[in-house]
Amino acid sequence: MSHNYICITSEPLDLLSINKLVERTTVGAIVNFIGTTRDSFEGKQVETLEYEAYVPMAEKELLKLCDEARSKWDLQGIAIYHRIGLVPVCEASVIISVSSAHRADSLHACSSLIDRLKETVPIWKKERYTDGTSNWKQNCP
Repeated sequence: MSHNYICITSEPLDLLSINKLVERTTVGAIVNFIGTTRDSFEGKQVETLEYEAYVPMAEKELLKLCDEARSKWDLQGIAIYHRIGLVPVCEASVIISVSSAHRADSLHACSSLIDRLKETVPIWKKERYTDGTSNWKQNCP
């Protein structure tokens, strides 16, 4: 059975729990993308990322992305979880888990989903630097 699991949360993301959502006995592959906060950008030390979202629209857009992926690949489970609020260095801000009978479908779908998320979903990121400055970042695939 095919399911989509969408969540926008201020809580830390747990990969194992998210993977459980897309597990099936008929699945031969689960592919994950985990986007994390890195400690530097263009020579500046990053303290944390801050995410904001227009949640109702973001959830609708995420579901559209799931439908789009299912129209291209034979997928069984899709989970897209995204954090909002402050995300410290080394923590996950987004996890995408995709399952399918064969690896190629999951690999292609997972890559497409993160690219399309950055292109279309109304979630915005601000980098906060250790020097006290900050910068809103443009989403790009």
